[in-house]
Amino acid sequence: MTGRLSGRIALITGASRGIGRAAAIALAKEGAHTILVARTVGGLEEADDEIRKSGGSATLVPLDLRDFPAIDRLGASIYERWGRLDAFLGNAGVLGVLSPLAHVDPKVFQQALDVNVTANWRLIRSLDPLLRASDAGRVLFISSGAARAHRAFWGCYGATKAALEELALTYAAECAGTNVRVNVLNPGPLRTKMRAQAMPGEDPMTLRPPEAVAPLIVELLSPAYEKNGERVNFQD
Repeated sequence: MTGRLSGRIALITGASRGIGRAAAIALAKEGAHTILVARTVGGLEEADDEIRKSGGSATLVPLDLRDFPAIDRLGASIYERWGRLDAFLGNAGVLGVLSPLAHVDPKVFQQALDVNVTANWRLIRSLDPLLRASDAGRVLFISSGAARAHRAFWGCYGATKAALEELALTYAAECAGTNVRVNVLNPGPLRTKMRAQAMPGEDPMTLRPPEAVAPLIVELLSPAYEKNGERVNFQD
């Protein structure tokens, strides 16, 4: 399949729905072989069906990102099969709970830390040698306006996204002078399951679908994109 990403290997977490699914399909349409990572097997298979309908290809990896040793094995498997990774979209995340910080259950807070922060650090640790083996490794993490808004009751999610941004932009600084570019994207409000969970009274049809941000994600993960350490806000 021809396209801007023809012959390239791209890994997407949270690929079974929402932004991850939309991005995976768009990346595959541009010719990338996509590695789809998510917990839900059925969602992965549905995304794979869409990719194959468009002539693309995918490898499905059912994985709970809290299984940190499995993340290490994932990097080893990619090395054995391809020897490199050209693009990595760190999209998977959980909301946690909207609550006063003093009322957040420790298990809920720990889960948000594990998925939104620690898993992405483990992915960096596992995938860094593969990205450096690419002629143009591209990394993009999905963040949120909550990382800087300091809104009441959003502390669990906001704190983890702020930590993710620091993690990502530090990694970007460490990749300066290499072929790897690392950036952060704030997609803004989109019609996703997480948004519905956070804003149950909101009319979802007033929001843009996840597919609206997919072209920008493709651009940011393309070899031609040379900026490093940027926090990009999605706008019309």
